[in-house]
Amino acid sequence: MKKIISALVILLVLPTILATNLQIEKQSTNEIMIVGIDQPTSFELKVKNLGTSDSFEFYNLLGFNMFPKGTTYIEQGETKNIQLTISPIGELKSRGYYTLSYYIKGGNSPEVTKQLTFKIVELEEILRIGTEEINPESNSLNLYIQNKGNFNFTNMKVEFSSQFFKLDKTITLEPYGKEEFTIQLDKEDFKKITAGFYTLTAEIKTGDKQAEIEGIIKFSENENVVTTKKDYGLIIHTQILKKVNEGNVIATSETIFKKNIFSRLFTSFNPEPDFVERQKATIYYTWNRQIKPGETLEIVMKTNWVFPLLVILLIVAIVIFAKQYNGTNLAMRKRVTFVQAKGGEFALKVTIFIKVKTYVERVSIIDRLPPLVKIHERFGAEQPTRVNEKTRRIEWTFDKLEQGETRVLTYIIYSKIGLLGKFALPSATAIFEKDSKIKEESSNRAFFVAEQKFRRTKNDEENERF
Repeated sequence: MKKIISALVILLVLPTILATNLQIEKQSTNEIMIVGIDQPTSFELKVKNLGTSDSFEFYNLLGFNMFPKGTTYIEQGETKNIQLTISPIGELKSRGYYTLSYYIKGGNSPEVTKQLTFKIVELEEILRIGTEEINPESNSLNLYIQNKGNFNFTNMKVEFSSQFFKLDKTITLEPYGKEEFTIQLDKEDFKKITAGFYTLTAEIKTGDKQAEIEGIIKFSENENVVTTKKDYGLIIHTQILKKVNEGNVIATSETIFKKNIFSRLFTSFNPEPDFVERQKATIYYTWNRQIKPGETLEIVMKTNWVFPLLVILLIVAIVIFAKQYNGTNLAMRKRVTFVQAKGGEFALKVTIFIKVKTYVERVSIIDRLPPLVKIHERFGAEQPTRVNEKTRRIEWTFDKLEQGETRVLTYIIYSKIGLLGKFALPSATAIFEKDSKIKEESSNRAFFVAEQKFRRTKNDEENERF
């Protein structure tokens, strides 16, 4: 009976003594496995042997290589830190979270089953790229690439590209690490770029695995329209208004010029205004335009005063001439023509035309002879009152001349000496009395060009020979 009881005790107690009694705590978290990268996933395990001293083997039956290989000896009551790594055999089909069952077996005890959970992801899922917001006034930009997973990247090549820059780097990125770069920018490149969101692309290569990830660059808004004005010219008055959009948003521009109803007749525009509105005597010209970043709006307005100025000057001249003409009481005009003399002498016929505008009294017309000539005794209808060859003066006198009356005084001068060149005769003078006041008027000066051979003109045919 005692033998039977002893056998039962051994059968009940021995399995408990021989069973594997390990306390396992996983120290690491969030383990991942990246598809296409031949790099094992590591698990940090804290293993305490609560049973008898033994050598333990870790293995699985699901197509993963597992390390460490062979057995690990753990004393009774000893605690060891074991880095358990796994890598797939062949291509991974699963994605997302995956639970792997593995076994631990002692040399003197049966195996126990444990489980490890990790995440299977594509390379682009655990990397993130981005930049800070770009300020158009800044000369630099901070760019980063971030590791979102518990995975260590070494010798990873990254090629960044965007509308603003390009950058190539080879980096090491620790788990949950972040690498930052500062890029110098050229503000001239921003002048034609509109504010908003732009794509940042990164070509990633680590080992034999390649991927492309995208991020966002925010180009902050900057409204900056620079306006300059030029105003020059007097006779041709030019106004130039220039608006340059140095910001990065489309600017709505309203430009207004105004002119009066007279100046508008002589004003031209480039480009033509969008709207023209009249309010009483003022004309308003309006341009409504959209100016893109980097674009320039230039409006040129020219007012040409040449034509109206000529008209005004002509009117003023006419008024002055009319006033002068109306202001004279007696007008004289002197003319000289060539006369063919019988003896071949140089001879000229002098004619003085007199037109009386208002009644005048005691009129004396005095003319002077030029040098080197003599006066012929033959005169026209009006005989001179006095001829003084010594003082070289001829004088006609009239007691009165009525308004609207005209007189023509003629005489002939000659010279036996041949004269060449331009021959000038002095002005004739009229002295008269008007409203008990003595007044004086003068005629024009007469000129004649003398040549070796004289040609007869139509005016000469009207003169008589002597």
